[in-house]
Amino acid sequence: MALIRWEPFSEMNDLQREMNSLFDSLAPRNNEIMAGFVPAAEMEETAEEIHLKLEIPGMDAKDIDLQVTANAISISGERKSEVKTEEKGMTKSEFRYGSFSRVIPLPVRIQNTNATAKYQDGILHLTLPKAEEEKNKVVKVNIG
Repeated sequence: MALIRWEPFSEMNDLQREMNSLFDSLAPRNNEIMAGFVPAAEMEETAEEIHLKLEIPGMDAKDIDLQVTANAISISGERKSEVKTEEKGMTKSEFRYGSFSRVIPLPVRIQNTNATAKYQDGILHLTLPKAEEEKNKVVKVNIG
């Protein structure tokens, strides 16, 4: 009869590895944010104004809160889920629901009282006129 050495710590390490593997399989992949999302933005600056587009598909304009200061844009909202029951009591959804918030600093001061916004086909279009002192601003650059 052969004696086999029992190592309890080795078994605990195996159990820890299996638990880590289980939790890794439940974790979100590809840096997904499970609680919400962050809308993608695109900014273009002209001599007179800043044009900002934000991608916010699947929402109503009334569910978007937009605040404009002279130096930044703050946007927040909540995408609400539609509960659907299907056959055999199973529902599967790959859409993301939840609240979001994003603050976008602006490269120049704007006239926030003259900002305009339009929401169409899931894209929020903002037109932000520059402040008068920013339009005529000349900066001397020293060469050296």
